[in-house]
Amino acid sequence: MYPIDIVKIIAIAVSGFIFFTVIELIRRDHLKERYSLIWLAASIVLIVFSSWRGLLHFIALKLGIYYPPSFLFLLAIAFLLVLLLHFSTVISSQSEHNKRLAQEIGILRSRLDRMEKNDAPEGSDHPKG
Repeated sequence: MYPIDIVKIIAIAVSGFIFFTVIELIRRDHLKERYSLIWLAASIVLIVFSSWRGLLHFIALKLGIYYPPSFLFLLAIAFLLVLLLHFSTVISSQSEHNKRLAQEIGILRSRLDRMEKNDAPEGSDHPKG
């Protein structure tokens, strides 16, 4: 009989909680599918490494990392970098989209002002707003 490994149980529980929380956020439409892929992948990697510690030790040693928990920190940093890069591209895209929308609103407002000016009777004070 193997002794109960409380750290392993907690790690699997936390990883599973993250996975099911992401699924629930997608289901409730609080998180879009395209943004959730990174979170789902990270939680699956955590579940695998939490349940199969031998794999963590094997990969860490193959990479020349002699303290396997530091490999988890390396993975966490890599995850955060991928997440930051992903959000940077989303923000850049949204910024460009907002700029185009503001330009279109300006053009439409200008056209509307010209149309109202042409339709206004002579001598009337037309308020601009």
